[in-house]
Amino acid sequence: MSGAGAAIPEPPSLWQRAEIAIALLALDPAALGGLSLRAPAGPVREALLARLARLLDGRPLRRLPAQIADARLHGGLDLAATLASGRPVSERGLLAESDGGVLVAAMAERMETGLAARLAAVLDSGEVAAARDLSGSGPLSRIGILALDEGASLDEAPPPALTERLGLMLDLTGLSHRDIAPDGIDPADLTDARRRLPGITIGDEAIEALCAACLALGIGSGRAPLQAVKAARMLAALAGREAVAQEDAALAAALVLAPRATQNPAASQPEDAPPPPPQPDPVEAEDPAAKDRPAELDDLVLEAARAAIPAGLLAQLLAQGGRSRAGTAGKAGLMQSSALRGRSIGARPGETGRGARLAIVETLRAAAPWQTLRRREQPDRSGLIIRRGDFRVARYRQRSETATLFIVDASGSSALQRLAEAKGAVRLLLAECYIRRDEVALIAFRRREAELVLPPTRSLVAAERALAALPAGGATPLATAIAAAAALAEGVARKGRTPALVFMTDGRANIDRDGQPGRVKAQEDAMQAALALRGAGLRALLIDTSPQPQRQAAALAQEMGARYVPLPQADAASVGRAVGALLPGR
Repeated sequence: MSGAGAAIPEPPSLWQRAEIAIALLALDPAALGGLSLRAPAGPVREALLARLARLLDGRPLRRLPAQIADARLHGGLDLAATLASGRPVSERGLLAESDGGVLVAAMAERMETGLAARLAAVLDSGEVAAARDLSGSGPLSRIGILALDEGASLDEAPPPALTERLGLMLDLTGLSHRDIAPDGIDPADLTDARRRLPGITIGDEAIEALCAACLALGIGSGRAPLQAVKAARMLAALAGREAVAQEDAALAAALVLAPRATQNPAASQPEDAPPPPPQPDPVEAEDPAAKDRPAELDDLVLEAARAAIPAGLLAQLLAQGGRSRAGTAGKAGLMQSSALRGRSIGARPGETGRGARLAIVETLRAAAPWQTLRRREQPDRSGLIIRRGDFRVARYRQRSETATLFIVDASGSSALQRLAEAKGAVRLLLAECYIRRDEVALIAFRRREAELVLPPTRSLVAAERALAALPAGGATPLATAIAAAAALAEGVARKGRTPALVFMTDGRANIDRDGQPGRVKAQEDAMQAALALRGAGLRALLIDTSPQPQRQAAALAQEMGARYVPLPQADAASVGRAVGALLPGR
């Protein structure tokens, strides 16, 4: 890593980065956790999968079914063998079968958060948790995961619990079959690299440069710099070096850090910036560690990362108010437990009273290990001996119905434009209600009150009548509107539906809770009402439709725990997309 004045190396093309990422995944699948690959199904993706299989050179390459059962994923008790032998016999699951190789998860953007959490636990520990019906620790599962992401935007992405642990990320949506190049890496090269990898060293200056790049790119994850360091060592081993070089650190930043960027670092200091403070005397400030460190290393690593930031990534994050899809992980909470209907989520000990259904297979699994002992106790019995403690009842979970509550600012000179947006969004959402069991409601606030213009309904005719007669103009009783929305949401929740609140306002209140004018008191009351809304645990979205994003609207959204989306040029379609990101299953 020595030698000042080195030029920044020519950055590899997107296809070359993809080849290198596949090689790193095959070199040591468990070291970096895996690769999140955003690419549609087609020749580009299939070519990379074929090269991965070739580079793994016989190591396991398994595909993960989207609806895999826990018993097949984790393994557990082999019921037939256990009943035949009279003793517990375990079977290997998919995770154990993939030990030392790669598990390919197709359509990862649709992966359930529960499955993502189980995969994350395996990536963290390197082993499969022992099944409940077996004793001891589970089998080893040191795997890498290739998450195939076919999502069209950041709102459609694999669960953050999984992508946080996948060191490599690539977006190949812009490539075509014409970009596919001949194979450039041979499996024998990986064999030599695996031999060299344990002895590869990395200097402190390279580690500091990677950490500085994380800060400059706005990456808050503590895993990212560790993954970048591992990638740099693997790149050095692949290149035949004994220590990490500048180009290894730069390429690691491009592969690991660039796709996680949340801000664009300043390319250079502006011309009108104030001059830097005077430097101390070189003799007095001499630092042996800094003396050997190349002055341009931080810039080289950061420039490599900036050049590799996927096109449009920062623009999409900005359009989402600076938030990524991490906020959607709570959608699992919209699933309600049920004893009779819905998707099966396993079984639990219990009896079949109160309408519960007996899980026959799970009951047999619980009873099977004890048959030899029970036959000794009761030699006169024949067949299976099942006792009360063996009973397992099925557990189900079903998605609750949703009610989308629009709370629209009908005050001021721009009210007509906001109401037109709300009317269009309500019509779009109502069109889906015939397929989804959803309801839509509308609260408009103006002057000194908040009016329930459209109670929760699925009727398109009733909605059209209410929307056509909606008035506009006047003051802004924001606190009253938030309180009315919370009360309506509480009533909706009592009926077993999941409320989702959509506020359309600039956040500037001028009427307080008592109906008196005054901006200061009105804004304080609005903040208190927003805090109470957050305490109720309601899902909310605040759409700021002002010509310019308003500080008051952003602060209000933060106080109520809502997602903030500034949409100065919002139309019905964009409002509908923003609401769709808030709701489950859209």
